[in-house]
Amino acid sequence: MKTAMARYLILKSKILATTFLLLSNITSSDDLRAEDALDPVQIVAKADRIRFPQEGFKVDITITTTNPDRDPEVREYRVLSKGNENTIVLTTAPASERGQMMLMRGRDFWVFMPSVSQPIRLPLSQKLTGQVANGDLARANFSGDYTPHLLRIEDVDGKPAYILELIAVDRGVTYPRVLYWVDKVTNRPLKAEFYSLSNRLFKTCRFERYQMMAGEIRPTQLVMEDALKKGERSVLDYKNLEIRNLPDKIFTKDYLKKLE
Repeated sequence: MKTAMARYLILKSKILATTFLLLSNITSSDDLRAEDALDPVQIVAKADRIRFPQEGFKVDITITTTNPDRDPEVREYRVLSKGNENTIVLTTAPASERGQMMLMRGRDFWVFMPSVSQPIRLPLSQKLTGQVANGDLARANFSGDYTPHLLRIEDVDGKPAYILELIAVDRGVTYPRVLYWVDKVTNRPLKAEFYSLSNRLFKTCRFERYQMMAGEIRPTQLVMEDALKKGERSVLDYKNLEIRNLPDKIFTKDYLKKLE
């Protein structure tokens, strides 16, 4: 009788232990699902705030484009931006194009050239130089322009990262579809893949050289590479980022002529 009772107690303890482990696994799975269900809009917004300040700011950008068949081409710009709706891009080099200015209000984009009396309206998706589109300088944030979906979490260089699919809210934005990698711990953007309307990969981007700028560790270099033509790429180097109080009135066609 005692032996049977002992066996019963041992069996009961094993059943309880197994049940506990199963419940623990279920809880862990629920926690993982809850973690994976994080709002993708917030993930993208946090990454955007790391890339650039929410306040008005000024930044200088040097774009170096390399091609196996040509000498490197270097262009320099000064960008004044406020939110994701108002941006002025001033061309500072080469000297032959100095004085050329670009204005973005909402998704309207104009180019002002000293030799032309009227501004020219262009799409944000049109190429500015090398692998860089107008929207890459004028409208650099993804928030508001795309509907994000969290696809999965995977390791990138040994660290977990969110992989998000960004679908353009309309045809006025720079890219129809983007795959976006964001560090799960720091919310720093890592890389992006840009797709055409036919869902063909045509350009990739890496966010590199994180340094302190305007009170935040931000990527100071973007490397954009042509996915179709090997060896063609543009490197964007950011410097002199400063928070600026930029009144709305400067983001108008009439005010541009007052800028030096």
